[in-house]
This record gives sequence, C-alpha cells and structure tokens, in this order.
Amino acid sequence: MLLYSRLEIGKSEIHYLIEKDVPSFELAITTKTRKKFKLFTVHPKPPSPSQNSTSLPRDAELIAIGKKAAISDLPVLVTGVLNDVAWSHTTRLFMRISGLLDPRMGRGFFNTYHAHYPLLRRPLDHMFVSPHFKLKSIRRLDNFNSDHFPICAELTIYDKEHSKKNLDEKTISDLREAQDKINRQES
Repeated sequence: MLLYSRLEIGKSEIHYLIEKDVPSFELAITTKTRKKFKLFTVHPKPPSPSQNSTSLPRDAELIAIGKKAAISDLPVLVTGVLNDVAWSHTTRLFMRISGLLDPRMGRGFFNTYHAHYPLLRRPLDHMFVSPHFKLKSIRRLDNFNSDHFPICAELTIYDKEHSKKNLDEKTISDLREAQDKINRQES
C-alpha cells in the first residue's frame, strides 16, 4: 500500500491489526488551513479461494479500524479498498461502531471494481467520514490501467470543535457482535 500526500503528515503508524501481512495506516494530517484530522487507510484481503477462505479476517479488520475511529480525538476519514459492498452487514456494523458516515449515500452508485469487466462492477472502494466533514464533490475517474477505478472526492472540515465520540451510544448488541468478530479471527 502506498500513500502520497500534498498535505502535512504528522504522527503516523503502520498497524498489522489482524493479519501479519496486511497493513493499515493511521496518520495525523494537517490541512493547508491548519485543521487536523485522522486518516485511516485500509486494504484487507478479500474472501476468495486464493486469499482468505472466509470473510472473517476482512470483517475483523474493518471492525478494528471502526473501533479506533470511534475513539479518535480528531475528525476522521477512513478510506481504501474494503473488499466489501456498502450495503453489507459488516459495512453497516462498521458505520454504527465508528460513528462515521458514507458521503456517497444518496448520490448514486460509484462502482469501482472491476474496471475491465462492466458486468462485474461493484463498489468495493470506500470512504467514510466523521460528521465534521462536508462533501463538496465526488466522482469516479477514468481507468488508469488498474482493475479498480479511482474515486476523487473534495471534502471540507467544519470549523466547529470536534467532540469525542461516545462508545456508550452504540448498542450493546453491536459492540458484542463487533468484539465477537475480532475474537473469532484471533482464535
């Protein structure tokens, strides 16, 4: 996984949360207007015969990132190839646990994979934001010789102070389910 930025990158960490060969990035980013936010980038392995026989490692990775996003002191942006569709149970659980929003909701489909086979296209590349972000524009870009289409989004950060998210707002059943997915992967 590579990350290029024109914005200032502060504290950065590479995590191997679930699988030893699957990194995720956690970075503190400062905008040109000196606003700070937390960026998480993820690319868990998809469930497939050649990668993982079940979706459990991917699901556990997404939930673990969601829990980290939920306790951030800064506005949060999570992005990457999640290898899951936006309407799946795991993605919806991720959104409830993290408190993040999908800025694409109500704006149409942004099918990003597979760029070479139109009949197989589905939205596997995602971005989720805390309520401190406002979407100015979003569009799928032309293929650049990858199996995924790129997405370009323009976001702004609200000036209001970020209040720490409260995990107590999550339902007990969501938290139990999230922890169960992580525990089953670790055993």
